[in-house]
Amino acid sequence: MTQIDERFWRTDIDYPTSEKPGTLIVDTPAKYLYHVKPGGRATRYGIGVGREGFAWSGRAVVAYKREWPRWTPPDSMVLRQPELKPYSIANGGMPPGPNNPMGARALYIHQGGRDTLYRLHGTPEAGSIGKAVSSGCIRLLHQDIIHLHGDVRDGSTIVVIPDPSMSLPEMG
Repeated sequence: MTQIDERFWRTDIDYPTSEKPGTLIVDTPAKYLYHVKPGGRATRYGIGVGREGFAWSGRAVVAYKREWPRWTPPDSMVLRQPELKPYSIANGGMPPGPNNPMGARALYIHQGGRDTLYRLHGTPEAGSIGKAVSSGCIRLLHQDIIHLHGDVRDGSTIVVIPDPSMSLPEMG
């Protein structure tokens, strides 16, 4: 079983911010996601983020959520990793389940009414929490994405703070 550093355990903290309650703030350099609550509070989650060249930043919205989502890697990922072709969009993706890279829940991120192809989702790879290893998605432990999924509403704002040590494409 993978040991998770205690600093990445879910916790409620003081978090003064000008963002309104319900907003999600991804602190890419620190590997934390904050779900802003009323009264200067937030729930903090440890996360895994995009590796160099795949990270992103900007403001967007949670367009919708799914329980036990299918995983359909983008065509660009299938080109980089041909072994993923059985799970391509054309082939219908990978069915839900405990080994699906999307995990137990997923939040789908849109900007300007368009799918960014970025997601906040669970991961079967608990050891990736606190690291920059993904293809751009924000990973959470299964129990954390289930918790977050229950609290976040469609249309919630998400703000992704860039990591100055990486060159990041700006989403907006």
